[in-house]
Amino acid sequence: MRNLISDSKFDFMGKRKLALILSSVLIVIALLAIVIRGLNLGVDFTGGYTIEVGYETAPDLDVVRSSLTDAQLPDAIVQNFGTSTDVLIRMAPPEDGSNDAKLSDSVLAALASSSESKIDLRRVEFVGPQVGEELREKGGLAVLTALFFIVVYIWFRFEKKFSVGSVLALVHDVVITVGIFALFQIEFDLTILAAILAVIGYSLNDTIVVFDRIRENFRSMRRGSPAEVMNASVNQTLSRTVITSFTTLLVLSALFLFGGKIINGFALALIVGVIVGTYSSIFVASTAVLALGITKEDLMPVEKEGADLDHIP
Repeated sequence: MRNLISDSKFDFMGKRKLALILSSVLIVIALLAIVIRGLNLGVDFTGGYTIEVGYETAPDLDVVRSSLTDAQLPDAIVQNFGTSTDVLIRMAPPEDGSNDAKLSDSVLAALASSSESKIDLRRVEFVGPQVGEELREKGGLAVLTALFFIVVYIWFRFEKKFSVGSVLALVHDVVITVGIFALFQIEFDLTILAAILAVIGYSLNDTIVVFDRIRENFRSMRRGSPAEVMNASVNQTLSRTVITSFTTLLVLSALFLFGGKIINGFALALIVGVIVGTYSSIFVASTAVLALGITKEDLMPVEKEGADLDHIP
């Protein structure tokens, strides 16, 4: 694969207007999904109970929901967890203030009334509303803090125009990834938030590789416009970008297909993030730096004052 794309001469910068249109459309769709549909927040953020039970034979989930509704638990979310015989039930805390033991007994009694199969209680977890709200606030703060320190790091390592380009690419990746979860109403919990932070790190790493080559080429290529230097830099790092992303996607696809329900959302967020992050490191970050008017003078090393005097005998 490396040999196939080692001498590529794709005109990436020539397609930057099309890329801008595509990114704008995706971001608008993502923002509309987040604002209109909202995120399907999990119990980690909303507070409530998570109850896992196991059946001997696969139950009918509609019957399970009906039995919980008859037992005055109408807002319970029921879904398979891992296998068809494992069922995960999520619900808000009961208004009567039932404790874990009382609630689990009520749930087991309701399920037993509609099934002849033996039912085993696997686990009961509770997250209070105040804890859920605190997790939402700290999760959002974690993302903003990561973006802030990224701006500072890129500013000092490269140049301020590069820091703007990298943050635009990261915001682009995060908004689109979160938008997909809002659009399809996939449950958003702490594991997904962790995946979002991992996406930020992955996308930044890919972007820095491209920026390093851009800086080197601006200093070494005496001829060529900024767009031509950008094109050469992206093409030179293309094999590394494609191979790294492809092998990462292989692992994530295996996790998504065979990892079970508990890790599906995490793997999906990373799959989307890797795809979007690879795209943004080529078209969003580099294009933003070019649009900000990067020049060779911005990246030339600063000569120390009095350096010429050191060569005078």
